[in-house]
Amino acid sequence: MLQTNSNMLKRILLIVFIILLAIQFIRPGKNIHPGSQPNDISTVYAVPASVDSILAKACKDCHSNNTRYPWYNNVQPVAWFLANHVTDGKRSFNLNEFATYTAARKYDKITEVKKQVDKGEMPLSSYTLIHTDARLTEAEKDTVFAWSESIRKQMEAQYPKDSLEKKPNTQPHT
Repeated sequence: MLQTNSNMLKRILLIVFIILLAIQFIRPGKNIHPGSQPNDISTVYAVPASVDSILAKACKDCHSNNTRYPWYNNVQPVAWFLANHVTDGKRSFNLNEFATYTAARKYDKITEVKKQVDKGEMPLSSYTLIHTDARLTEAEKDTVFAWSESIRKQMEAQYPKDSLEKKPNTQPHT
């Protein structure tokens, strides 16, 4: 009986090892698009160097078209997990596509930046666990808050108030 359990455990471990080895060859695409970003937020609003350095270390890996991949991105299933996070991050808010957003979406997203940083929701704790340099100091948070508030004020001066409001979804649910 003991011998049978030992053999069964060895078989299970061998199968798990073979599966882990096999999935190393199935890789997601990478989020690397070097060069000019014609729809970047900096094409419509000033992004001071101090803000850009904060965005680069704490935001752009998931919220831009260029991710800096760590060594462990070469190990599956970690790469799938990271690819999913990047895809979700870009879908929610992409600094390199900001100029393509409607006025209401721009306003909402720049407002959300302050709210999420203020609540500690961004950067994600799973990200800062490994990327300790992405943890924002109070001074860095204040810099981001002031920058986002200046953009909000510019938008309020630039656009009619009703164009900055999110419209309710009027399409029927299917």
